[in-house]
Amino acid sequence: MAAKEYDVIVIGAGSTGENVADRAVKGGLRAVIIEADLVGGECSYWACVPSKALLRPLQALTAARSVAGAREAITGSLDVAQVFARRDSFTAHWNDKGQTDWLNGAKIDLVRGHARLDGERKIVVTEKNGSTIDLAARYAIAVCTGSRAAIPATPGLAEAKPWTSREATSGREAPKRLAIIGGGVVACEMATAWSRLGTKEVTIIQRGPRLIPNCEPFAGAALQSAFERRGVTVLTGTTVRRVEQNVDGDVELSLDSGKTIAADEILVAAGRRPQTDNLGLETVGLEPGSWLEVDDSMRVQAVAGGWLYAAGDVNHQALLTHMGKYQARICGDAIVARAKGKLDSSPAPWSRYAATADSAAVPQVIFTEPEVAAVGLTEEQARARGITVRAVDYEIGRVTGASLHADDYTGRARMVVDTDRNVIVGVTLVGPSTGELLHAATIAIVGAVPLDRLWHAVPSYPTIGEIWLRLLETFGL
Repeated sequence: MAAKEYDVIVIGAGSTGENVADRAVKGGLRAVIIEADLVGGECSYWACVPSKALLRPLQALTAARSVAGAREAITGSLDVAQVFARRDSFTAHWNDKGQTDWLNGAKIDLVRGHARLDGERKIVVTEKNGSTIDLAARYAIAVCTGSRAAIPATPGLAEAKPWTSREATSGREAPKRLAIIGGGVVACEMATAWSRLGTKEVTIIQRGPRLIPNCEPFAGAALQSAFERRGVTVLTGTTVRRVEQNVDGDVELSLDSGKTIAADEILVAAGRRPQTDNLGLETVGLEPGSWLEVDDSMRVQAVAGGWLYAAGDVNHQALLTHMGKYQARICGDAIVARAKGKLDSSPAPWSRYAATADSAAVPQVIFTEPEVAAVGLTEEQARARGITVRAVDYEIGRVTGASLHADDYTGRARMVVDTDRNVIVGVTLVGPSTGELLHAATIAIVGAVPLDRLWHAVPSYPTIGEIWLRLLETFGL
């Protein structure tokens, strides 16, 4: 039987794949999505949505306790069962009917099964019953298969059946003791969540010298201090040498320091790996299990003909849901433009067909206590790129709006300025509700707004946003 042909085939029905297909269809092309798991992907069921659903009640309670007059009204404790129930509602109880209904409404076809490349522009889909479907793409195939947790090759770790982000965000019972391997975003957010949801002992074991190492050092230091005040143990510069299971079901982690940690569950949050190891990459000259390197329009560079694209985590540009969606919009639009003969050469930076923000303005909010919000480059990253910069810091608690927002508000802001161009290249904000301040920083960086023009963007008083005025004044304006 001849292969069924589509203009665009998308492998992976997470938020990235959905957006690629949607842009292709809106551009007049016919698209199909192939998915072996739940339509909606990792973010909808096991990552950002359930994790934030777990964390928001904790933040709301902390916010109420930080304001005199409100804290006195709190007479009960956190209702953990209701927290889990709310989380389950946001994941639609791990049912993807709503997502498949959206695909139908968007006129995107869905094939359920495991997809493998079978040479140029060809796909073989294996359904659950073992039967196969052959598909062919007229213009493009987009790989949007995402990433999964990387499990270090530590002796005994895999045998201990550790949690990954999936189990940590979907769990229904707090372990008495939780050991977390890693010190990045997942590690810090889940340490925040489970330490408040009933886990008595939480230990973070971070190989590097500080938490959230890709952020400004003061952000990691603020998190570590906050964790330690709440009884969470943070061990930095430490690795796990061996894991052993005891007969009573708990585990022991032997550290390179000679110390032993006992735990009921282990959460591995030590990085991600691409989901490309069983994708048929070898049929198009690529290495199975590898990250897929792309140009600014998301075309895979090592494949001739310009028909293979990769968007989202799988290209290792910026492993964040919102950046995957951004890349997807770029990718879908570029596929349509090339199909219609409107895009021949490489797109210009900051054009509709170039994901320039991947290298210049990636925003991220870490929903810990305190919250960490950052966009662009840290001071260290900017200097490493050869940019002449000046970093300006300001204590957010000195802003009137912050002190009104929460009693004894504690936080810090840093603005990194390219002094040759007189524009901001990075901003980091640490403190309650700082995530809501981040988009202003993102706009300033993406728009390359000169500081003497930004000076005229007057922040409303009394809001936490007044931090912008104070940063600019500290800079010398």
